[in-house]
Formats: sequence, structure tokens, C-alpha cells
Amino acid sequence: MAQDRLQLQRFELKYVIPNKIAQAVRQFVSAYLEIDEYGATMPNLSYPVHSLYVDSDNLYTYWATINGDKNRYKLRLRYYNEKAESPVFFEIKSRTNNTISKQRGGVRRQSVSGILSGQLPAPSDMLSKDPKQFFAIQRFCDLMMKLRATPRMHVFYWREAWISAHDNSVRVTMDRDVQCEPDPSARLLTRMTNPVRPFGEDVILELKFTTRFPNWFKELVSVFGLTQCGAAKYAEGVLLLG
Repeated sequence: MAQDRLQLQRFELKYVIPNKIAQAVRQFVSAYLEIDEYGATMPNLSYPVHSLYVDSDNLYTYWATINGDKNRYKLRLRYYNEKAESPVFFEIKSRTNNTISKQRGGVRRQSVSGILSGQLPAPSDMLSKDPKQFFAIQRFCDLMMKLRATPRMHVFYWREAWISAHDNSVRVTMDRDVQCEPDPSARLLTRMTNPVRPFGEDVILELKFTTRFPNWFKELVSVFGLTQCGAAKYAEGVLLLG
């Protein structure tokens, strides 16, 4: 199994840029980082990412983002294809002031419906024996039940990811063709019927780091004249769909 490159706690800066600029950013970043193994053999160096966002009837997590709450979180299921043997990850993405943290636990696909109904997974449902993953799903269930949250939105995009060769302290991602569509079914499909594209042809560039802001990040921002902004895929999708 490939090494897990998930940054559990990090700082994260976002920029929305034209695809033409993204091509130049790729050349710049390639001097410092290596392409993620999942995208290395894929067209445009990108792999597909699917997320099913879970929220309350009054869209609590959406409004927390729109209102800019300093302490907020999102609940989502992340998957990459429709294969029966492929894992599904229950994720909590939290923001505390300027720090992003993630908790996630991977389960077998057939276990998803039970967990969404509030059942904790059995050891046979889990992909790992790491207790942190079980705790992450337990907390996911607690937050989900507190909000009475249910599946709301399917978000898809192509991710190009660049990573540090020696540690996990620096990561750069570029997300293209972001698509959003309501999905209350939790069938974890990859195809969409009539999605909206909140960012059009633009690319979401994210600079992620766990300790200090790298000097070459400063150079990148300066060279391309980048302006930091918000780019919340779920929130922008809800905004477009109403």
C-alpha cells in the first residue's frame, strides 16, 4: 500500500488562478517537489477525487464557512472510484483560527451505510488497526448525530499534487474542473447528471505547510502575482445551487 501523505495538521493558503498560470506554476513547483505517485501516470498528472459532504437540514457547516467562523469543521466521505474493494474515508476537516487539522478513518465500502446511520464500525470494517482511525470515525458519528446531518452534496475534481521527497511538511495541490451536485443517496457514485461548476475553467491552487512558510512559497506568490482568497468547494456549490 502507498504511504499515507495526509497532513494531519497544517497551514493552508488558497488561490484561484487561470489554467494558463497553473501550467507555469507546475514548472516552478517541480523544481522543489515531486509529483504524487497517484497522479504520476495519469493524464495531466491528476487523479480523480470524490467527496460526499454531510450537513444538517439548516446547513450548519455551510453557514459556518460563509460566516467565516474561526472554529469550524466539515464532515465528508472521500472516495476515488466505484470499485467494491476500494476504501471510503470518513473525514473531519477542522479549522481553528488559521490552522487546519484533519481526522479520518478508512472503512470498507459495504460498511458505509451502517456508519451513516450512526453505527460504529466493527474491527472487520476498518482498513487499519490504528486506534486513531477508529476514534476519527467515532467523532465523525458524534458530530453527525449532534447535527442530525445527512448526505447533501457530491463534489468532484481532478487533483494534481506535489509533495516533498523527504518528509511531509510541504505539499502543493492544484484542483481542476470542480463539479458539484446534490446527492442525498450516499451511493458513492462517480458519475454526475447535471453538476454546477463553481470555479469554471479556473484552478484552485493550495499551498500547504506544517511548520514555517517556505521561502520559495514567497517567491512563487511574488513571481505569479497571486492573491490569497477563499475557495471552499462545498460552500461554493451550495451557493450556486441555492
